[in-house]
Amino acid sequence: MKYFKILIIPLVLIAILSISCERDDICAESTPTTPRLIIDFINASNPDNNKNVFGLVAVGVGNDFVLADFNIVTTNDLILPLKTDDNTTQYIIIKEASVNDNDTPDDTSDDFYDGNQDIITINYSREEVYVSRACGFKTIFKNVTLTIEPDSDNWMLSRQPATDNQSVEDETAAHFTISH
Repeated sequence: MKYFKILIIPLVLIAILSISCERDDICAESTPTTPRLIIDFINASNPDNNKNVFGLVAVGVGNDFVLADFNIVTTNDLILPLKTDDNTTQYIIIKEASVNDNDTPDDTSDDFYDGNQDIITINYSREEVYVSRACGFKTIFKNVTLTIEPDSDNWMLSRQPATDNQSVEDETAAHFTISH
């Protein structure tokens, strides 16, 4: 009987804890969270067609963080997270990038990217939206504008928002197109 009590008490506690956990306590992976900005690259000569960018790298300005999904890739779209604590996000977008090892192949600390760099600036206003108790809040972005900073060798030629007063509320379609 003594051993029965030792076994039954933990089982009862586990049962009580599992019953008290509600579905709302876990944020499902399928729940929409803060959306990212989607940019499609299009052909400047034929704007109805997407056009790949070869050797593309996306680097955050101010943090020098290279986006893992965009580290020397070939792609015709770009999916960028926006800052949720500021109304501006900037990225350096490099075309035909390659890693320059600075003549020190055994030391990666001084490596940098060669290629044609353009800087884009994204401005917006932020709005916090309640999702659920488990997921908390997400940020949506209103009045989004995208500017290609001019330089002597821009590979990005023009940009076009998908709609007037562009907002970023989901990731179901492109928010901007950039021709090159």
